[in-house]
Order: sequence, then structure tokens, then C-alpha cells
Amino acid sequence: MEAYLDYNATTPVDPQVFEEMRPYLTHEFGNASSFHKKGQAARHAIEQARERIADTLAVEPGDLIFTSGGTEADNLAIQGVMKYFESQRKHLVISAIEHQAVLAPALHFLKRGLKVTVIPVDKQGVVDLNFLEKSVTSDTALVSVMHVNNEVGTIQPIKAIAQIAHKKGALFHTDAVQSLGKITLDIASVDPDMVSCSAHKIYGPKGAGALYLKKGVKLKPMIRGGHQEKNIRPGTENVAAIAGFGKAAERLGQSPEKEKGRVLLLRNQLYEGLK
Repeated sequence: MEAYLDYNATTPVDPQVFEEMRPYLTHEFGNASSFHKKGQAARHAIEQARERIADTLAVEPGDLIFTSGGTEADNLAIQGVMKYFESQRKHLVISAIEHQAVLAPALHFLKRGLKVTVIPVDKQGVVDLNFLEKSVTSDTALVSVMHVNNEVGTIQPIKAIAQIAHKKGALFHTDAVQSLGKITLDIASVDPDMVSCSAHKIYGPKGAGALYLKKGVKLKPMIRGGHQEKNIRPGTENVAAIAGFGKAAERLGQSPEKEKGRVLLLRNQLYEGLK
């Protein structure tokens, strides 16, 4: 019997999610920008998914921008903010254990002459808050620290990190791809400016992600094109993947504590079996 233990990398598509996607892969093939019946069916699917994901995150639907995944959401946040503030604030702060989706754009801006500070972490992978506080200045545009690390599972004190960033007028972004569906992300309490999430970590399809963008936060789009996603992420939407993302998020919202208990039970069984 095969045992799949790489759920941090990706998850199988839940059967309910697949069924939610099926119509938009077959007969409901309309373009969501079209005004005819099929186009409006596609638009409805996208907005329903937006509402479902917003409910799971406890945010307003209008604050979500759909992307092709977590990597694009991270890049949209980092590149979008740094390019918007390029003539005003030229400093980016990240942690030493960020995902490549954050490290790579940071390196890009470093090569372009902007200042990038990498915050060290302790033996458990937690960022050094004192170092962070000394590093954030009036020239800092953005602090980006992931919520949960994808390799070692470290949970960062993102509320404290957000407060440090905001104290100096900087924005705070967190990659929550690994935390969505596993632990609570209280956006109202943490007060992040941007949050990245992805469908395929929560039994949804690959090719769908989202960026939570707090009202009033400005960024430059990475690509130019149509009016989709408030002109921030143009291009014809992947309706099937977005619908699947919405269903996966709804599935999380129905029984988060039950799912958490199930995973803890499996973890304990594995631990005891390996002792």
C-alpha cells in the first residue's frame, strides 16, 4: 500500500472540489467578462468562490485578488509594493527562512540597487524581533515574513512583526500558504496589509491562489492587460480552478476543529509507531 506523506507540498483534489469544478471544464465554458448567459455563469462562480474564501479568512470579498497560486501572490505583493514605493522607500525586509517565492523577488530588487535586510532566526526558526525592530526604518517599504514555514513548521509571531513594521510606516505581508486550514489566522487581530494563500494545499486544484489586499494598500500590477481583478491581475480568469478554490475553502470552514483533531491523531499515531 502506498502512503503519501507530502501534504505540505500538495494535496489531492477533494471529490467535492472536483465536482464543483467539473461544469467549468465542460459545458459552462464562458468567459467571465462576457455579458451573455455563459459568461455570467462564469462570473457568478468566481464571485461565489471569492465570498467562500473571504468567509474562511474573515475578510471582505472585495479585498481578495485571484492569482495563479501562492508564488504569484507573493510576487504580486512584494514586486507590487516595492515598485509602487520605488522613488520613496527603497528598503525590503524578509526573514532568513522564506520560501523561494519571497527570496527570489528580494534578490531581484537587491540586484537593482534597493536595500534588502534578511532577519536571522533562532534554532527553532523564529525571527529575532529585536533585530527586526532595529532593521525597520523610515525607508522601509515592506516587511515580508511567512506565517508558517513550509519545511520545519515554525509559526512566526506575525502580530508582533506587523506592529513593528507599522510603527515605522512600513507595510506587512505574510505568506500564509502553509497555515491556511491548519491553524487560525486572525486577520482582524494581526492586521496584515497583504496575505498570500493557495488552493492546492487545502485539497483544491493547482493553478489558483489569492492575495488579500487590505483596503487602501497600493501596489503596481506585474502585468498589463484587461480590467480583471480590479486591474491588479489582468487576464481571463481560470474559472474552474477558482471555483475549486472556493469549494476547498468552504470545506475548511465547515469543520476546522474536526480536521485539526484528525491530523493530530494521525501525527501521534505516526510518532508512536516510529518510537
